[in-house]
Amino acid sequence: MTDVLPWLIPLIVVVVLGAVAAYVLPRTRRDAQQPPAVDRPAVAEQPAAGAVAEHETPLPDDDAGPSPVEARVASPIEHPEPAAGRLVRLRDRLARSGSPLGARLLAVLSRDHLTEDDWDELEETLLLADVGAGPAGELIDALRTRVRVQGVSDPAAVRTMLREELIALVDPTMDRTLHTDGAEPGTPGVVLVVGVNGTGKTTTVGKLARVLVAEGKAVVLGAADTFRAAAADQLQTWGSRVGVPTVRADRDGADPAAVAFDAVKQGKADGVDVVLVDTAGRLQNKAGLMDELGKITRVVTREAPLTEVLLVLDATTGQNGMQQARVFGEVAGVTGIVLTKLDGTAKGGIVVAVQRALGVPVKLVGLGEGPDDLAPFDAAQFVDGILG
Repeated sequence: MTDVLPWLIPLIVVVVLGAVAAYVLPRTRRDAQQPPAVDRPAVAEQPAAGAVAEHETPLPDDDAGPSPVEARVASPIEHPEPAAGRLVRLRDRLARSGSPLGARLLAVLSRDHLTEDDWDELEETLLLADVGAGPAGELIDALRTRVRVQGVSDPAAVRTMLREELIALVDPTMDRTLHTDGAEPGTPGVVLVVGVNGTGKTTTVGKLARVLVAEGKAVVLGAADTFRAAAADQLQTWGSRVGVPTVRADRDGADPAAVAFDAVKQGKADGVDVVLVDTAGRLQNKAGLMDELGKITRVVTREAPLTEVLLVLDATTGQNGMQQARVFGEVAGVTGIVLTKLDGTAKGGIVVAVQRALGVPVKLVGLGEGPDDLAPFDAAQFVDGILG
């Protein structure tokens, strides 16, 4: 018996350990295959202070990616900044860019004695800035007379005179009010936006919608540029950012007048304040343009009168832009001008030239590529921006 004990005891230990392993290991594998249990509070339970209820979206950690709930939620509506004071940014940008027009004018006027060559240089500088021959000659004549009569030689005083003459040339007396109130009771204001493609016309309509929304106005967009496939998509994207609906055709090449009519009709039915209509920017010939815009105007006015026809021009195109302005002025009954790409340009004189050509004011200017870089035009602030 004593001979058996030395090897019997280890055998019993091995058998017991094997039995334990046979029982424990399968349970461990099954538990590993099961998902971890989640403790959920009973429906009647209230969440503890500081806890997040099941129907609420928890605040994400700074380093965490978007949750599935956040991915399903539409982008929040943006709140555009007010348009008032935006032109101050233009002054700052022109000052930082050196404002070639103002810098050249002041460089000449700061000389001790102005010769005939100096006055010719001043006039040439104005012409290169697209002021136009007539307005440039008027400014030089007025400035020469004041300098000679008053005997002014101080550069600061001459600069003050130049500022006053430039403001007079830009004409602060012109009505630059954007007329967006309905012309008749119960009808929205209707703003038709025209211009050739490439000037930033559709983008300008989207930015103008933001300006109006910032003023608390309800807006509907009409995508009547049906010949450019991306125009309606682009306009709808602008509108969706600020909660503004877009009326568009169900196919490319649809009748622009029908889309414009539907937009005004919807705006009238919804009781909105303003309907903005983007039109095609083709300029193959004057007759075709006249027919298209004339039809849009006739059809739209069956629902509500037009309150504004805004012409969008690229400030950098110079005299080519002037030709566009004349054509649209003849066929579209333009009531106001929007100048885009005005920031940092040496062609600021186009403001004067286009107003003279059409007899209508510049009402809005594009200051850059930002969504809120469209500002009401002010003659004094614009001149101050040029002079730095």
